[in-house]
Amino acid sequence: MLKIAWDPKYSHPLPAGHRFPMLKYELIPEQLIYEGLICAENLFSPGSVTDEVVLLSHQRDYWERLRDLNLSPAEIRRSGFPLSRSLVDRERCIVQGTIEGCHYALENGIAFNVAGGTHHAGSHWAEGFCLLNDQAIAANYLLSREIASSVLIVDLDVHQGNGTAEIFRNNFRVFTFSMHAEKNFPFRKEQSDLDIGLAVGTGDEEYLQILDRHLEPLFDKVAPDFVFYLSGVDVLATDKLGHLALSREACKMRDRMVLALCKRRGVPVQVSMGGGYSHKIIDIVEAHCNTYRLADEIYF
Repeated sequence: MLKIAWDPKYSHPLPAGHRFPMLKYELIPEQLIYEGLICAENLFSPGSVTDEVVLLSHQRDYWERLRDLNLSPAEIRRSGFPLSRSLVDRERCIVQGTIEGCHYALENGIAFNVAGGTHHAGSHWAEGFCLLNDQAIAANYLLSREIASSVLIVDLDVHQGNGTAEIFRNNFRVFTFSMHAEKNFPFRKEQSDLDIGLAVGTGDEEYLQILDRHLEPLFDKVAPDFVFYLSGVDVLATDKLGHLALSREACKMRDRMVLALCKRRGVPVQVSMGGGYSHKIIDIVEAHCNTYRLADEIYF
């Protein structure tokens, strides 16, 4: 059964400028239920990640100041969010959703988190609406419990996964792959194990050719026993923050390439949804829902 982490906390109330992107967290499961693709049984409400597990990836001083709402004004500005107790609770819930999703992926081959993909959060910083790095924490959780020994993180958000790259800079058991728009945020990049920075306006054919050229050899090289996939839809031409130019169909083909390869190789995959900032909410929701539709087609 396809299992999807979702909780009302994901739609945490924010100031007016942040509310529109949050709508997708409610609309994605509603649309999938409307289509009959999932039912309430497919959704699970995660708990809250423990301090111990957070500290596998984030420095103690940073986490305790974040947890206790003691970040500096400069750090809060860098995070992009006004800091509050409900926001920290939301982040802890999202991270736990990714961790619990890993166990469902081990059982079923794949699992989703409607939120997550908070790849700008580094070991000691918050940035770009990311306070805790959900997939990095989950990867270290699997490694620390010897559930996995070789992890591949496939980050296809339009923005480089700088926080993820920094966290795993010296960890040979985690391979970080980020394919992104080179001229997009973050403007100070970290070094992933493999970075592919694409030119502004890269479109369907070139994007898919580049991904196809690298993806399968990467699986051969890393031989992962667990994959994390960050499936941001801010690669769309309609996205107001991204500098790539993919159609919705090419975004779907991208997802098919990743998920079909994981299925073919027998490697469990946890999927976090990442970014999506198109002007029309339907473009965001439909592109995200395509990832779930493909998972259902390929795995179930």
